[in-house]
Amino acid sequence: MMDWQHLISNKRLGQESMHTQRKDDRTEFQRDYDRLIFSSPFRRLQNKTQVFPLPGRIFVHNRLTHSIEVASVGRSLGSEVSKNIIRRNPELIDSHVSECGAIVSAACLAHDMGNPPFGHSGEKAIATYFSERSGIGLKDQLSPEEWCDITHFEGNANAFRLLTHQFVGRRPGGFVMTYSTLASIVKYPFESTAAGSKQKFGFFQSEKEDYLKIAKELQLIQLNKPGEPLRFARHPLVYLVEAADDICYEVMDIEDAHKLKIISTDETKRLLMAFFDETRQKEIFKVFDYVTDANEQIVYLRSGVIGCLVHECVQAFLANEESIMNGTFQGCLINHISPRPLAAYRDCEAFSYAKIYRSKDVVDIELAGFKVISTLIELMIEAVTHPEKAYSQLLINRVSSQYDINATTLYGKVMAVLDYISGMTDVYALDLYHKINGNSLPIV
Repeated sequence: MMDWQHLISNKRLGQESMHTQRKDDRTEFQRDYDRLIFSSPFRRLQNKTQVFPLPGRIFVHNRLTHSIEVASVGRSLGSEVSKNIIRRNPELIDSHVSECGAIVSAACLAHDMGNPPFGHSGEKAIATYFSERSGIGLKDQLSPEEWCDITHFEGNANAFRLLTHQFVGRRPGGFVMTYSTLASIVKYPFESTAAGSKQKFGFFQSEKEDYLKIAKELQLIQLNKPGEPLRFARHPLVYLVEAADDICYEVMDIEDAHKLKIISTDETKRLLMAFFDETRQKEIFKVFDYVTDANEQIVYLRSGVIGCLVHECVQAFLANEESIMNGTFQGCLINHISPRPLAAYRDCEAFSYAKIYRSKDVVDIELAGFKVISTLIELMIEAVTHPEKAYSQLLINRVSSQYDINATTLYGKVMAVLDYISGMTDVYALDLYHKINGNSLPIV
């Protein structure tokens, strides 16, 4: 059974023995949030696709705006849960449990930072280069665990790497985040060889020891038997980070689709109204008597749906706290909310998959993104494995010195290439693709 006293720790990875005198009143977890929001990898999210093509005349969400909204919802979830936990366990009143809102909010900011350009299409392009294309020739030169890492390349594991890995010239411990914030972003707390068919895992072999250190400090439950791939129960706050993401992407994608006229106002209202009972629906219709603009009506509805889902997920967490703390809880919090909002959420999911995620504009971006990332990774892997070639040197010279392209192992070189490519924005990756293919030249 995990316990809150150990789960919430403000110890920092890479600064375990340091006791720095602080000159302001921010908590360590608020500092995590601030370090993230002022960082270059976070800012680059503004040029990474969320679902729809990046903004033209109508503004829709990108990874940056999505992450900020998820952090806002996550703060509400964490704060409400912590209040109730302390009410149940008054002995925790002087602990760090009261700061769950700040921890979840910081973890939410970071949850997409490891995603490559073009989202899931970019992930798939990286993984299949090694499993289905010319990268398969490297298999015999890597350990089974290393091979599994790259053929199951995962944005979640890459976010943990980004926050903990000591890139060239960067201080030990990466961002030097607190143990609890780092644990709260690891949605799949196991190594790639335990990923199975879903291809989801939480850390690469290069960061395995860091996760082990964190898991032992926070006393997370280890689930694997001796000799099996490493596997832990989730840190409880992961469920709140996941819930905040689930709430935002599902509801906000519906709103974006309405703005882009992919779905009608009537259809959008039908989907969002279904979250509420008859009494609440009547109250909403009264508001619509004086809020007559269709877009503002959808904004009002969206706000109410998010509030409803936040309340439901808090109640689901509290009702299942025991199974969450002993590592037996199954699924996500959304699966455990009340029947009415759950049915409405499932309706939105089904509609989004059929009418939004398979829409022509979205599929076109996925196709283009797959081609761009596939080309870049093929050329860069060729460059680092055959650096003696003249063209290889031209490509290597484009790479920032923070990436260890000249690592002593093949795995190190491959991971450096993945660091470089996954850190690109959509626009940068597309521009580099055009230049490499001779379709674009710098203007002198």
